[in-house]
Amino acid sequence: MVVDNPYPSIRGPLLTGLRNLAGSPEYLSTIESQLSAIVRLAANRVSVAAYASVASLRDGSDVVVAVGDELVRAVDGGTGPVADTTIHWPGFHQQAPRLGLTASVSVPLHTGCGQAVAVLNVYGRNPSAMMPLIGAICTVRGLVLEGAPSLTDSGGQELVAGYAEALAVRDRIHRAVAAIMKEDRGTADDAYLTLCIHAAHSGTDLAAAAAAFLPPSKT
Repeated sequence: MVVDNPYPSIRGPLLTGLRNLAGSPEYLSTIESQLSAIVRLAANRVSVAAYASVASLRDGSDVVVAVGDELVRAVDGGTGPVADTTIHWPGFHQQAPRLGLTASVSVPLHTGCGQAVAVLNVYGRNPSAMMPLIGAICTVRGLVLEGAPSLTDSGGQELVAGYAEALAVRDRIHRAVAAIMKEDRGTADDAYLTLCIHAAHSGTDLAAAAAAFLPPSKT
């Protein structure tokens, strides 16, 4: 089941990054830089995020951690521009409670093949303040978190909207692969390769390439 984006009017670079990752073939050399950009944006745009991390599922020891702009400014006295605050920190999840990070929410990050290649973790210091974001993420997963307040933070809404659109991209690619399998009578791997080749020849991502194999959307 794919849940509609609960914040359709929200746009921004975090949403775009999540959606673009979901439409990218997993073999692209840009995947690592895309993940690094997403974790930086999550730390800086989601107001309750003191830290964010992205843990690779290909290599569980590779954890990239980003610190939110607000925390960095508090540390340096608010002087000067915020530098790149991304570091490699294996075992960060286990260390988080010692840093006062008592609440977190996780979002799987998918590439075009449909498999999660990493997990984005957003950490906060106040469980109550994190509850609206956790509740909204649950909603996108088709779950209901009883008592969760409405999410009003625009950065949190952008994260949730990006997650919802990434899942919609994954579903679109899945349907295109199924259509190619039906037409060619081949395997799922063969159909996915056909879609990747079509995307490369068209100069588009997989989500856009899928349109050639799917019925036109109803208006």
